[in-house]
Amino acid sequence: MRLILPAALLALSMLAAQAADKQQSGTLPEPPAPAKNYKSPPPPPANTNDAGALPEPEVTITTKGADRHEEYRIAGRLYMIKVIPKKGRPYYLVDKEGRGEFVKDDLQSGVSPPMWVIKRF
Repeated sequence: MRLILPAALLALSMLAAQAADKQQSGTLPEPPAPAKNYKSPPPPPANTNDAGALPEPEVTITTKGADRHEEYRIAGRLYMIKVIPKKGRPYYLVDKEGRGEFVKDDLQSGVSPPMWVIKRF
């Protein structure tokens, strides 16, 4: 008699669990209604505090004779000129020290030592 009562309770609980599973597996809950007048969120603001990001250079294209010159400026300061001749390879005139003295540079040479400005007086 002691084993019949627990076995009967176990069988009843298993039947109840199966009935609950059949009811839940057949039907899914309804999805929520879409929001009215939904507007997508605005894009995130640009991160201007990033120390690694350099500002975009301003490029001015001029024509001098048969050559085309592209002048590159950052904060209004001219730092590089790309000269594209009508015949021949393009070359660059670079102001390496910021004094306004431009030196011909092909930008693809071997070793170029770093020339950073540490302090301006």
